[in-house]
Amino acid sequence: MRVALLSCVVATGLSLAATLLPAAAQTVKPAKSATAAAAGEGGKLQESNEWTVGIAGGLLEGTNIRFAAEMAKVLDDRPNLRVLPMVTYGALGNIEDLLYLRGVDVTITSADVLDEFVRNGTLANIKNRIRYICSFYINEMHVYVRPEIKTLEDLQGKKVSFNTVGSAANLTGGIVFDRLKIGAEKVFINNSVALEKMRTGEIAGVVHVTGKPTDLFAKFKPEPGFHFLSVPFARSLQDYYVPTKLTSQDYPNLLKPGETVETIGVPQVLAVYNWSPETERYRRVARFVEYLFKRFDQFKQPPFHPKWNEINIASSLPGWTRFRAAEELLVSSRPPETDVTVKQQFDEWMSARNATGGRRLSDTEAKALFEQFQGWMKREGDQPAR
Repeated sequence: MRVALLSCVVATGLSLAATLLPAAAQTVKPAKSATAAAAGEGGKLQESNEWTVGIAGGLLEGTNIRFAAEMAKVLDDRPNLRVLPMVTYGALGNIEDLLYLRGVDVTITSADVLDEFVRNGTLANIKNRIRYICSFYINEMHVYVRPEIKTLEDLQGKKVSFNTVGSAANLTGGIVFDRLKIGAEKVFINNSVALEKMRTGEIAGVVHVTGKPTDLFAKFKPEPGFHFLSVPFARSLQDYYVPTKLTSQDYPNLLKPGETVETIGVPQVLAVYNWSPETERYRRVARFVEYLFKRFDQFKQPPFHPKWNEINIASSLPGWTRFRAAEELLVSSRPPETDVTVKQQFDEWMSARNATGGRRLSDTEAKALFEQFQGWMKREGDQPAR
């Protein structure tokens, strides 16, 4: 019995140690499946894992998990690349998953997350351990409250749900409330449960940070007097956040026609671990980046989320360092400086054309017109008449 007990203790200790391994330990190749080996399928086992990339998305009701799922659809090219979207705790938890959870190669998180870890000191040297592939879309802050709450200041001392621990609401919502000096009593409850508690008066409001429109509110049966609160774009929020708004087009069930609610948004980030270029994990993520950049235009068409059209993969992100493979791809695809100038002139001409009633062109038509424009500029050396 003592031997059995000792075996149990050792096994438990090994299991616990495995869960706490740093990301570098993820480079260890997984043991071969006994079932696959017995069946003589070692080659199939290697093929299934070699070019599989796991993406930590977020909670089921959030926009990030939808983006992870859409990347899995568009980038799938088995056996050359397979993408597995993962339901996780959200933006804050995704960074810890990227560092410690086996199988997570890429994550979608928020632009403010690194500074938060630096501030609280929970993850050492975090800015050197994490890199970004590209800046993503904007997630809007939704503050939904009971009838008696008229302003953010009215939430002082009131119970407010910030979704579950590890979520974007937990991170960004907490930062915004602290910077605006709103001393709400923070509770962390699943959004669906939190909305029910709002109905009974147990809590005063719900904070949800996700891309609009979100089903949580778009499919919500409105309660009399329940409403969104405005969130001011204060000076204290002007580092990572941007001004934005919720509209009646986003939530026709909750806002009157033409009604808008001012709020703030936080850019999302496609982040990776800072692997050494000599590692297998680096090569795997580099292939993912190559497929993403090459097929990016496919995301801009239905049925994919309209927020794909917000993304400029070449835009830089203050406070973050780009993943080496992504930077190299962007540099290699960057046009010569003269072509950049021509493109800027073309964009200005197109904007003026549209503003004066010109017909909107499809992407194919615009591309063809730009090629003609390039030829015209080379011949004439001046801008065309508007």
